[in-house]
Amino acid sequence: MRQRVQAIARDPAYRQGVQAVLATMLGIAAWGLVTGVAMVKSGMSVPLAIFMSLTVYAGSAQLAVLPLMVVGAPLWVVWFTAICVNLRFVILSSMWRHYFSHLRRPHRLALGYFSGDVIFVAFSQRFSTPEKTPEQLPFFWGAATVNWLSWQIASIAGILLAHAIPLEWGLGFAGVLALLGVLYSMLKDAATWMACVVACGAAVAAFALPLKLNILVAIAAAVTAGLLMEAAERRAQRLRPQPAIRPPDPARGEKHPVMPLPGHADTKEPR
Repeated sequence: MRQRVQAIARDPAYRQGVQAVLATMLGIAAWGLVTGVAMVKSGMSVPLAIFMSLTVYAGSAQLAVLPLMVVGAPLWVVWFTAICVNLRFVILSSMWRHYFSHLRRPHRLALGYFSGDVIFVAFSQRFSTPEKTPEQLPFFWGAATVNWLSWQIASIAGILLAHAIPLEWGLGFAGVLALLGVLYSMLKDAATWMACVVACGAAVAAFALPLKLNILVAIAAAVTAGLLMEAAERRAQRLRPQPAIRPPDPARGEKHPVMPLPGHADTKEPR
């Protein structure tokens, strides 16, 4: 195991993974710091907050359930909220399997724990096609190492310094602004743009709902809009007219029917 870890760390792709997420360290650290402060401010003890930071390792879910825990919401609401907020990782996992399905289950479980939105964006930009290559695993671990350290160091610092850092500093807002660049890089097509716009509108419209239920409404609306948009795009693709196949032209030496290439005029050569 030690030799394998050392081999991954020496791989050039590992350094590429580190460099790919370095620009997001500030946003991740700000988000982790405000999450650590919020956990202690909500009434958690320092050891329990550190335990939650190390085991849960999901800032959005932690911040979503903390207000519910403070007001004494039913346990099923807390669990349901955390599951809904983290549903995106189910979708990410279905994409990760194209690259890492050949690994052993303990290794895949470790990848699942360390995976995150920022890592997925960097990975998908580096490897755009689902083809297994040797540098994919070192690249993932390089990005995951930086992301995990940035989060945990800042989160534990926020936990230990919670009483010296007032929430009025607006660290949460700073973290959101820093992560907007990451969100923007994930908006690559019409379906994701539509899902983002619908989610924003639904979250604002349902803001008055109790127990942060506007988050669940936004997630459900975004998933529904994204799926409908993708279905519409697939249907439009099927209905799009295809180039007609013309008979072979003996003057060109053609012996079989020919389908013109898209965007190219199929004119005969002058005789």
